[in-house]
Order: sequence, then structure tokens, then C-alpha cells
Amino acid sequence: MVRAIAEAANAANGFRPLGRQGYKTLVVFSFGWPTSEVPMLYLGGSVLDAARRGLRGDFRGRRGVAALALTAASWLFLLAIQRRNVTTPRPVLRDALVQGLGKDFADVLDTLPSTPSPSGRPTAWRTTWSRRRFVDKTSTISYGPHGRANLADVWRRRDLPPDGKAPVLLEVPGGAWAIGWRRPQAYPLMSHLADRGWICVAMNYRVSPAHTWPDHIVDVKRALAWIKENIADYGGDPDFVAITGGSAGGHLAALAALTPNDPEYQPGFTDADTAVVAAVPVYGRYDWYTTHGNGRREFVGYLERLVVKRQFSRFREIYTAASPIRRLRADAPPFFVLHGEHDSVIPVDEARDFVGEFRKVSEAPVLYAELPGAQHAFDIFSSPRAHQSAEAVGQFLSWVYAKRMTKGEHA
Repeated sequence: MVRAIAEAANAANGFRPLGRQGYKTLVVFSFGWPTSEVPMLYLGGSVLDAARRGLRGDFRGRRGVAALALTAASWLFLLAIQRRNVTTPRPVLRDALVQGLGKDFADVLDTLPSTPSPSGRPTAWRTTWSRRRFVDKTSTISYGPHGRANLADVWRRRDLPPDGKAPVLLEVPGGAWAIGWRRPQAYPLMSHLADRGWICVAMNYRVSPAHTWPDHIVDVKRALAWIKENIADYGGDPDFVAITGGSAGGHLAALAALTPNDPEYQPGFTDADTAVVAAVPVYGRYDWYTTHGNGRREFVGYLERLVVKRQFSRFREIYTAASPIRRLRADAPPFFVLHGEHDSVIPVDEARDFVGEFRKVSEAPVLYAELPGAQHAFDIFSSPRAHQSAEAVGQFLSWVYAKRMTKGEHA
């Protein structure tokens, strides 16, 4: 009975989180996250175990029947989660593309040369663990002076010509500004793009508490500078560099895109070009300075103790300057913001507020997709939602690429 109750609670939590109060609900997130993305793994294991226990006689008697009924209820929840994951992302993502880019956005994509998958299969449905297909030993590089913290993987097709001038995407990992490790985040997106002829650079960066803000964003800027100077050696185009990232990486990606060539974040390399042509922040933090709302005091306190290491009340300008929502500008590059409806770590209201304010200012498209039922970090597992999101992001970035080519801004 205890096991059946636990299974039913976990499945219900995956369908709809039992709590969404920011950092207070990390336990809810930890259990609900994998359940909400790969429910069929749980279902298969539960069915097999229920069969084993049934043969053993565990479901005899009234309590046994009740336990079996609860277990079956958890299966219904898991099937509902799977159906939602398969059916709901695509129309939401397409609506975001149409509203942001226009009904004819697909016609713009048709102007690009076709780059089919070498295998002849849709890349989006391959396994998440695809790094070895696109990264070899010579493709792990050092972009800065801080050892392992400044390593990056260059994802590229092995048949990509050295002078191919492929479009480039920098991927900034998440981890509450305390992990920042390039593996295994955003593998569905990077494998999708790399298989279609893009180059993706997945970076590490210095993290807290060993390092202090703004070391994190300085490393992102340094990685961009390295790409502009060196990516042509790998067949990439230094004139077309976009940026993405999830969670803390979403914050850093958005901030980097909104502060091009800012000398405050480029100590020792102020002359380097760190501008990007597009940004795709995913379930990111865009506000470091608001103290009211769900989990906001706890979040600012976390920054105060471990990341910024300065009192918020005395150094509020640091927190404000680090907030993408306070860096909005009319000449910002196109943005595509993605967030999960059921995010228990960073409430979806933060993304809504960011997009709402951004659209009042930006002259470029600001797209927004709020994915039904999605938890935080939904794009890490090899799930239908992750791959459909990867396809939509690929279409957005390709649209930006095609528009630049059409305008003659791209060789």
C-alpha cells in the first residue's frame, strides 16, 4: 500500500506539481521532473513490478485490491502525461513562430539550401546521448585562462567543409550559477542543429561559490570572443553567432545578448566583439532585484550568500545591472523565450513579465512559447517535448539566418 501511494503521488506530481513556490519546492521538482518528461519509463517499470507482485500474491485481500487500484491510477496519470507531451508542444511552438515571424515564415526557410541528415532519418528523434557523433578529442578546446572552467566542446558534422561558413550557436549550461558544466545539457537541440550543418559550442564557465559574480558572464563573453576569432578554423561563420542556455544559462544567454561589447563584462578584452544575432533563453531567470513574490526573497538571499556575495540592500545596482529585464533595448537581436507552464524552480510569471516588457521596447521579434505541463529543465531528457522544442528553435534560428542572407548582411 505504501508503495502504491508513493507511485500514485509521484505520477500525480508529474502531471501537475504538488507545489510551485520556487526554491522551496526543489523536492517536488526533483521527483516530478523526470516523471513529467519520460513517463513511459516509469510506466513500464511499474507494470512489470506489479505483475511480479501479483504473481507473488501481494494484491490479495481488500488492502491488496486497494493497492492495485492506486497503482492502476498512477498508470492513467502516466499515460495522460505521455499524451500531453506528444500532442501539446507542437501547436504551441508553431503558434509562437507564426505570431512572432509571420504566417509565411516557412516560405523564408525554403530559401535556405537543404542540408539533409547523413543518416536519412529525422535527427530530432535520436537519442539525447549523441555527443560522440559530433565531438571528437580535437574538438574540445580551451577558450580562456581558467583551466577546466574554460573548456568547451565544438559540435560539428565530420563532413562539414573547413570553409563552410556554417552558422554557430553557443550553448550556456544551467545549474544555479554553481555548476555550469557543459555536459549533458541541451543535447537534443545541439544534435538537431549539428546534424543540419550548424556548429554548436557547449561551454563550461566559472561557478559559485568558488567564484563571484560577474565571473560567470565574463566567461560567456570570453567564449563569444573566442568563437568570433577562431570558429572559422572549424568551418563556422564568425559573423553569425547565436546564443542559448537554460535556467542560469538562460539568464546568462539573455544578459549576454542584451549587453553586446559591454566593457564592464569584458575585462582585459574590451575590444572583442561579443554581439550575437539571436538569443534563445530557456526557463531562465530574468530578474535579480525583485524581492516580492513566490520564492523571490529566498532567491535573492541565495545570490547574496553564494553568487554576488554582497548585501543586496547596499549593492542593489549590481543585482539590477545583472537583470536582463532591466537591460532591454530597442536594437536587441531577435529572441525566442521558452518556459514550462509547471516550472517549480523559476515560476513562469517571470518569463511572462520579461517577454511583456521586452515586446514594448524591441524592434526585432520577441517570440514566446509556454509549454503545457512542462517542468524546469524539460529539454535535457530525450523526450517528445524536448525534440519538438529543438525543431522549433531550429526553425527560428534558420529564419534569422535566412533573413540576414536575404538582406545582404551575410556573405
